[in-house]
Amino acid sequence: MRPGATQAPDPGGIPVRTILLGVAGVMLVALGGTGAGAILKRDPLLTDTSLSWIRYGHGHDLATAVLYLGLGMVIWAWVRLGRMVRNRHVGSQAVLTAVVAWTLPLLFAPPLFSKDIYSYLAQGQIALNGLDPYKVGPAVLQSPLSDNVSWVWQNTPAPYGPLFLMLAMGVVGVTNASVIGGVVLMRLVLAIGLGMLVWALPGLARHLGGRPAIALWLAAANPLMLVHLIGGAHNDLLMVGLLAAGCLFVLDGKHVLGIAVVTLAFAVKATAVVALPFLVLVWARRLDGTRGAQLGKAIAGGLAVFVVVFGGTTLVSGLDLGWIPALSSSSTIVNWLSLPSAVGDFVHTVVSAFVRVEPGWFMTVARGLGSLLLLYIAWRQWRVAEDGGPEAVRRAAITMLAVALLSPATLPWYFSWALVLGAGLAWTTGGLRKVTFFSIFLLLVTFPNGDTALYSWGYLALTVAVSALASVTLVKPDPLKLSSRYA
Repeated sequence: MRPGATQAPDPGGIPVRTILLGVAGVMLVALGGTGAGAILKRDPLLTDTSLSWIRYGHGHDLATAVLYLGLGMVIWAWVRLGRMVRNRHVGSQAVLTAVVAWTLPLLFAPPLFSKDIYSYLAQGQIALNGLDPYKVGPAVLQSPLSDNVSWVWQNTPAPYGPLFLMLAMGVVGVTNASVIGGVVLMRLVLAIGLGMLVWALPGLARHLGGRPAIALWLAAANPLMLVHLIGGAHNDLLMVGLLAAGCLFVLDGKHVLGIAVVTLAFAVKATAVVALPFLVLVWARRLDGTRGAQLGKAIAGGLAVFVVVFGGTTLVSGLDLGWIPALSSSSTIVNWLSLPSAVGDFVHTVVSAFVRVEPGWFMTVARGLGSLLLLYIAWRQWRVAEDGGPEAVRRAAITMLAVALLSPATLPWYFSWALVLGAGLAWTTGGLRKVTFFSIFLLLVTFPNGDTALYSWGYLALTVAVSALASVTLVKPDPLKLSSRYA
């Protein structure tokens, strides 16, 4: 994973069978999602019809089987495509074709693996109703939108920036608070982020020394991205699209524009702010004067752009900064993808075997230490990136990975943040295999209805096996020797 590798010409050709395999897979995922996904409590399309059986009993089991069959086909197609890209049999055109073909069916599917989109829509409706989404939760609405929000977030204020809240308000207003219409239109809005991502990744690969086709395969065609960020309709997709575009602008020398775009990413979701100090280093190295003068001018310029863009977005939205304190609401989530939460939970479990104690202190201390470690890692990465250039973006990717691992709360799609920034690097075969393993693992550790599978140990063992098989298959066709014909 080193910048500076030379690039060979991008091969052409479209692997039609592999792409169609993926299309069939996502269509089965969408079909199975009608019964096994994060479905509505009362679906106007299926409730009281002859198809309502698909959501209960054996019908639900059948829908789940169809969904996982489709998911297996999507994984298979992605790994096959990756093997072709790695071996230079196909190039960026093939990957872009796959991204478009695999995305379209998911745009119109029921929400998959998450109910967050219902929260987005309810928060938009709160703002449209003249209430403050940064002070009250969806429970105040008593509407079809709020009825479908997970119980965990019913009384939680919105932790998202003013740009995203404006978009949510627009979606709810245009669709007249329709749940199904809101889901589809919100997906189409978020898909703008995917468009920015596929535009920016080849340019990032050019700067970072990687191959455009590999970057697109890793960060745009990846099932973790498509199934969770398109199927699950997470606003992370819009954030990472803006983040990738902003980083490319800065590397191209358009510093003000780049920092403005990343500020807009921050106005969607706060995590994007992590990249800004690293982009300031890129700008600083291109200015005249001593090192201190360079850094001072770049920091002043970056802050000015940030204040103007973020302040203007906040003013236009009519909202305030209440979403900043609301960010702490995510600490409600406890799972072992967050290393501090895992340590706190484990230590509490061990101690509880000997004496009865409350878990809160263990979690608070572990998360506090994790935050301190994160600050140290971010500081160290920023210091070693002082020469700016592509190395600063690589260090930003490492820091984003640390954010996902060490934050008090972590969800599987949070790892897309680092993946997007690092996709353009020059990946070794071993690195690609590791990303393949963890992408599939993170894809599968949530159940289709949005519940976590991280404590279903038998299911996790199967997930590890599938992920390992995908990793091996990336470099060795048919490792189980099930067929005499290799893809």
